[in-house]
Amino acid sequence: MEIALLQEKLAAEHYLCGEDLALVLSLSEKLKKPLLLEGPAGVGKTDLAKSYARATGRELIRLQCYEGLDQRHALYEWNYQKQLLYLESEKGGGWQAAKTDIFSEEFLLPRPLLKAFLAEKPAVLLIDEIDKSDEEFESFLLEALSDFAVTIPERGTVAAKTIPTVFLTSNGMRDFSDGLKRRCVHYYIDYPTLEEEYAIIKAKFPKLGDALTREIATFIREARQKKLRHIPGIAEVLDWAEVLYTLGIEELNDPKVGATYHFLVKSREDGLTLTKGNNH
Repeated sequence: MEIALLQEKLAAEHYLCGEDLALVLSLSEKLKKPLLLEGPAGVGKTDLAKSYARATGRELIRLQCYEGLDQRHALYEWNYQKQLLYLESEKGGGWQAAKTDIFSEEFLLPRPLLKAFLAEKPAVLLIDEIDKSDEEFESFLLEALSDFAVTIPERGTVAAKTIPTVFLTSNGMRDFSDGLKRRCVHYYIDYPTLEEEYAIIKAKFPKLGDALTREIATFIREARQKKLRHIPGIAEVLDWAEVLYTLGIEELNDPKVGATYHFLVKSREDGLTLTKGNNH
C-alpha cells in the first residue's frame, strides 16, 4: 500500500501515523516481516495494530503475552469432550482408526497463533507485550515466524495458509535475542510531541475548542516531565479530554478540572502531584 494512502486510511480510524512509521509499516508488509514496536506503555503501539486491521478490513487476532505463557496456549488445544463423545459413539471401531479421527482438524481448537496461520484471508496477528513472556516462548515464536509454520505432534508440520501481518509490542521490560530482532522490523514509538498530541486530540474530538486542545497538549507534556508513578499515555489523555468536553470546560483554570485528574492518572499520589503543580 502506498504510504500516503496508508496514512489516510489510518487517519480515518483516528490514528495519526507519521511518514517514517508509515514507511516502515508498508515495507514490513511487503517484505512479510513482523513489525516489532517498542516504547513506553500508552503510546499507541497496540492501537496501531487495531487501527491497521480496521483500515485494511482484516480480522484482528490478538495474543496477549504473560509470564509463563507456553506454546500450547498460543497454538492450539484439543476438544477433549468432543473426542470422548466420538470415542463413545465409535466403540469397537479399532484404536488406530479412532486415533486418526480424533486428531483430525474437526477436533482442533486453534489458539491465536494457529488461528492466524489457518485463516483463509490474511489476518492481522497482534502479539501484545511480548516482553512479559519468557525466553523459551520467544525461541518458539522466532521459529514459527521464520517459516510461518508450526508443528503439532499429533498432526505434523502445519504451514500457514496465508501470511498474516504481524505486530509485536514491547514496553521494554526486557531485551530480546538477536535472532528475533533480525527476524523483525524494529520501530520505537515515543510519547508524541506537543504538536502531535494536539493533532491526536483534535482528530478524536474535532469539536473541542482549539485553545483548550492546546492547553491540554501543553499540560500533558509538562505532566510527563514530573515524577509520576504512572505517566499518562495517549489513551488516558483522550479519556481526560472527553471528560473535559462532557463537562463543558473551556479552559484548564476552571475549578472543576482538579477533580478530573482521576481520569488521567491512576494513583492518589500522582493526582496530588498534578494538583500541587498546577494549583487547580
